[in-house]
Amino acid sequence: MTLKEIAIRHVLRRKTKAAFILAGLAIGVATVVAVTTFAETMTRDINHKMEKFGANILIAPRTDNLTFSYGGMAMGGVSYEMAPIRESQLARIHTIKNASNIAAVGPTVLGGVRVKDRPVLLAGVDMEATPILKPWWKIDGRTPDADGILAGAEAARIIGLTQGQEISVNQRRMTVMGILAPTGSQDDQLLFSRLDTAQALLNKPGEVSLVEVAALCNACPIEEMVAQISEKLPSAKVMAIQQVVKGRMETLHQFKRFSVSLAVVVMLIGGLVVLVTLMSSVKERTREIGIFRAIGFRQGHIMRIIFLETAMISTAAGVFGYVAGTGAVWAGLKLFGTQAGNTLQTDALMAVGAMAMALIVGVLAGIYPALTAARMDPNQALASI
Repeated sequence: MTLKEIAIRHVLRRKTKAAFILAGLAIGVATVVAVTTFAETMTRDINHKMEKFGANILIAPRTDNLTFSYGGMAMGGVSYEMAPIRESQLARIHTIKNASNIAAVGPTVLGGVRVKDRPVLLAGVDMEATPILKPWWKIDGRTPDADGILAGAEAARIIGLTQGQEISVNQRRMTVMGILAPTGSQDDQLLFSRLDTAQALLNKPGEVSLVEVAALCNACPIEEMVAQISEKLPSAKVMAIQQVVKGRMETLHQFKRFSVSLAVVVMLIGGLVVLVTLMSSVKERTREIGIFRAIGFRQGHIMRIIFLETAMISTAAGVFGYVAGTGAVWAGLKLFGTQAGNTLQTDALMAVGAMAMALIVGVLAGIYPALTAARMDPNQALASI
């Protein structure tokens, strides 16, 4: 009979203790897999949403302010606005070092107009870039052409605009070609048209009020791109607008750090369960170990038997722990109705890591019981028979 067969028979003979060791390690592995998988899934989900976040760099004309105050009394101030951004300057953006990371550049011109004797703000935008810059837009109707208008939900309600209606905008006949669904942003208060149309209506030929830039990926070096664009457009103010997403990512990073600490504590508890259970098993097997030593088994053989038993149980615990942890994350995401559950993927590396972690913890916890069993005096063991 080989050492492996002895180890297998002992595990099958003492199912309760083997199950206790397996449960202790499996719970630890499942907890580690669950928190790690959850963090990775949420990171992947945020990254996916971040890529569709729209504009994350804003370019506006630079304005210098001079405040008037004397003796602690504020007397107002004055703003010195530098030259406005010209549409012809925007081609420089595509010459920056990280130009390949730019998904869309959306120039916008703003100005007040009157519709039905009501003042309203008109925004001329690049309709081709809008689906990338504002992916949350839902239009009831169609995208406006050169003589068309897209009305924000609140602007349409207050002014009384309907799809297909003809209106006069600064003495030019325009057609309301679509109504924008409520967005909860300032877009609800505006009227939108094509960029060249708005420039003509506002008498701002070739002029741009602001520019929105969308980076192609969430990991793009936004701050470096801001610096590069600022160098190309020295008369403009360039700033990143990713604070909300960055805040969520920082929260997620903190959760990851917490999960690592939790994993260490849980696996230490799992290792302690293995240690205590194996020590109890070794004491129960005093007679068996004495017989093995009496018939010629060396200390190394006894240790190998203990390690083989531990390794078999630990490997099984790693498999059960991975399945249980992944299943718990999937069920949790589905329970809370988050779309991140749709992006949950099985990870072969995670499965291998779970089994390796269980094996390492189990074997390390089994060192002391194995040494205790190997150093047992065979004469003392046989005397107990």
